[in-house]
Amino acid sequence: MTSDTTTLDASAPRLEVDALIDDPHTRIVVCCGSGGVGKTTTAAALGVRAAERGRKVVVLTIDPARRLAQSMGISELDNVPRQVKDVDESAGGELHAMMLDMKRTFDEIVEGHADADRAHAILENPFYQSLSAGFAGTQEYMAMEKLGQLRANDEWDLIIVDTPPSRSALDFLDAPKRLGSFLDGKFIRVLMAPAKVGGRAGMKFLNVGMSMMTGTLSKLMGGQLLRDVQTFVAAMDTMFGGFRTRADATYRLLQAPGTAFLVVAAPERDALREAAYFVERLAAEQMPLAGLVLNRVHGSGAAQLSAERALAAAEALTDRMAEDTHADTTSDTAAETASDTATDAEAAPTAAAGPDRGSAMDTDPAPGHVENNLEATGIVDLDGGKAGSRTAGGLSPAAADHVAPTSVSAAQLAAGLLRLHAERMQVLARERRTRDRFTALHPEVPVTEVAALPGDVHDLAGLRAIGDRLALNPTDTDG
Repeated sequence: MTSDTTTLDASAPRLEVDALIDDPHTRIVVCCGSGGVGKTTTAAALGVRAAERGRKVVVLTIDPARRLAQSMGISELDNVPRQVKDVDESAGGELHAMMLDMKRTFDEIVEGHADADRAHAILENPFYQSLSAGFAGTQEYMAMEKLGQLRANDEWDLIIVDTPPSRSALDFLDAPKRLGSFLDGKFIRVLMAPAKVGGRAGMKFLNVGMSMMTGTLSKLMGGQLLRDVQTFVAAMDTMFGGFRTRADATYRLLQAPGTAFLVVAAPERDALREAAYFVERLAAEQMPLAGLVLNRVHGSGAAQLSAERALAAAEALTDRMAEDTHADTTSDTAAETASDTATDAEAAPTAAAGPDRGSAMDTDPAPGHVENNLEATGIVDLDGGKAGSRTAGGLSPAAADHVAPTSVSAAQLAAGLLRLHAERMQVLARERRTRDRFTALHPEVPVTEVAALPGDVHDLAGLRAIGDRLALNPTDTDG
């Protein structure tokens, strides 16, 4: 186990990632969770690891961000799977990646299920162009369609899906129901009625039976938009049943044993609350949940040193430094006093030597002469001066040894590191409490923890490191 890795309690079931991706019966892995928890990175890391362990993998991202392309060294992702280079294929695996192009997927459906003339009429219809470019729920439905296409193609033996980064990350589960409700709704049936009746009878029905409704709709939508919608509905009429059929088939595919859902979360209260929502929703929809990936978990190589002990040691060091500083100040003051006393004693014999030299005591010294290194400002350095005495300009080198260094001392560094360790241990404790609340509510959900990396993941090496952490067994050691 690496030094920055924490482990789950023995009571929590362990998510065996390698066993999941190695199982040939696992054909689809769906990564879901709230925004900003690392779903895209997790999906990409799983793809790299599965490919290098022998699976032929395609990673489908619905996230509009370009992080997946950047991390895989691909200049651009689009609606066509592109092979990722520099992946170790010695085990026989391959890795492809793509990003959902919602409009292009819709166009492909139209082109594949309508004759050339009708397909052209639909693709050129202004209402269709607005619908396919960003109508609410279209992205999720097109994700279902693309997943169904990839699975039906049978070119890859493992499909990994990265879901949208939003609170409604499970909206793609609702897409078939919402589409069915839309197509079977009263509004669509009203718009389809003239086309179903046909000819003059249809126009008469529209003009007489719906004159009030169409008048109101024309005011709300505009006459041209209403005509565009009616034309679109008439052209799509024969395709609506196909939409429902394919959506229902993909929904059943997500419930099949070969599919595995991974809920991705960070060890934070809000993210794990969302994870609990996803777990409950998947259970209600009878979707096969493989487990929880707890991402960006912090750890410590000195976990045996608690936050309380670290803070206490830091305080003790700080107190000791304060005492040492006070003792040094007291020692310096005593040394200065002793030096002054010695200077006074040294000057006294000079003053008393006058009687032996007659009237010399009463005679001023020659101009510029300094007697016995004395001046009014203090002792000065002369050739015969004392090495340990004070100078007029400051302390001698011997006295300067007592001055505290301006750089940070080892004790100060140690105290700072102890405080940082205490903060880290407090973060660990908070993450552990949050995780334990989740596992207490959902004790049946297997969990794997992914230790936080020191930097962002931006290449295949980083994805491999994440993959290693995803599959790390708590009993592993560095050796």
